[in-house]
Amino acid sequence: MTIRENMENWEKEFLSPYASLSCNSRGRDVDEPPCDIRPVYQRDRDRILHCKSFRRLKHKTQVFLTPRGDHYRTRLTHTLEVSQNARTIARALRLNEDLTEAIALGHDLGHTPFGHAGERALNEVCSEGFAHNRQSVRIVERLEKEGKGLNLTWEVRDGILNHQTAGHPSTLEGKIVRYSDKIAYINHDADDAIRGGIIREDELPRTYTDILGHSTRERLNTLIHDIVRQSTDVPDIRMSEEIEFAFQGLRKFMFEHVYTNPKAKGEEKKAIHIVKELFYYYMDHPELLPNEYVERMWQSGETQERSVCDYISGMTDQYAIAKFQEFFIPASWRY
Repeated sequence: MTIRENMENWEKEFLSPYASLSCNSRGRDVDEPPCDIRPVYQRDRDRILHCKSFRRLKHKTQVFLTPRGDHYRTRLTHTLEVSQNARTIARALRLNEDLTEAIALGHDLGHTPFGHAGERALNEVCSEGFAHNRQSVRIVERLEKEGKGLNLTWEVRDGILNHQTAGHPSTLEGKIVRYSDKIAYINHDADDAIRGGIIREDELPRTYTDILGHSTRERLNTLIHDIVRQSTDVPDIRMSEEIEFAFQGLRKFMFEHVYTNPKAKGEEKKAIHIVKELFYYYMDHPELLPNEYVERMWQSGETQERSVCDYISGMTDQYAIAKFQEFFIPASWRY
């Protein structure tokens, strides 16, 4: 018996009856011989962790564009915090931690440079639309490994696609990531906003902080413990009514006072302008796209718009700025 088979048997004996067992996966689009060491979801986790799109997240905006300081979150550190919260919950509930981690690590692979500002810009200029959750799935299915994709299991791709508020993940592990994403960004964005002088801790509404806690640590502890208590031995992932009320209220406060705050978002118009102008320029000059994107248009029937979106959305903040300078700023004027 292989190590993988021993681990699959362990899952059957130890995990919750509501867990997604590795041996019951709906599989991959392209069949592969099983690994002798790793179950399928652990293998997916490793593929995501080692892919180029994951590494680029370290230079993509979370909330603050070009913040002055080394301690502000990036899209990569956000992803790692989501993963840690999700793994804690999954382990406590005896659900599949490997599946949970794979979904968490892959959920934001499709994010654009400059965060949601870049996402909105591409969605506005591309007639086919653009959404980072769909792009994340597109990356793991069609773009990574020079167009071969990562060939992930159906359950991981389903969790990535459905991690947003409006999503409906098919597994409890996917539902954990969906909650953990919001728990992470509400709390660490508040922490970054306090660090950046946009808000103070005592400005967070007491109606919500008296329930959730008066520090990032207390709020994370409250939210994670509540989900674990409410979701133990039931086929769902949920919060108590009181905690859900406070959580949604704090989320609404953050959207009103941080995510639209001029101090945090004052540079967004410039970022949106950069992304849109790059889109128009590559639409006029498709020959400047890397060869793999041009070949995909010819071989796979991809539209030029989609290929341009693929390329721009994969850029880091710095690379997008560098390309904008190359195309639109005279060489003698560049910094």
